[in-house]
Amino acid sequence: MNKYQIGVNAGIVWNALKDNAHWEYKKLKSFTGLNDRDLNAAIGWLAREDKIDFDLEEKQDKLFLTVNVYIG
Repeated sequence: MNKYQIGVNAGIVWNALKDNAHWEYKKLKSFTGLNDRDLNAAIGWLAREDKIDFDLEEKQDKLFLTVNVYIG
């Protein structure tokens, strides 16, 4: 795995999340076709860039896109 591939995988995850739904990890993994290591690296990339957020529920954590608006 290299930084370029992690970035590509982050793009795959971002495109899946852009429907504004809150995705369960298992569903996102199945939809993207990424293995755990690649999906986790992509999620980490997006989280570090503050592009996703986490909906922490009792039963299942969900991921969704964060909308960042900068004015000024």
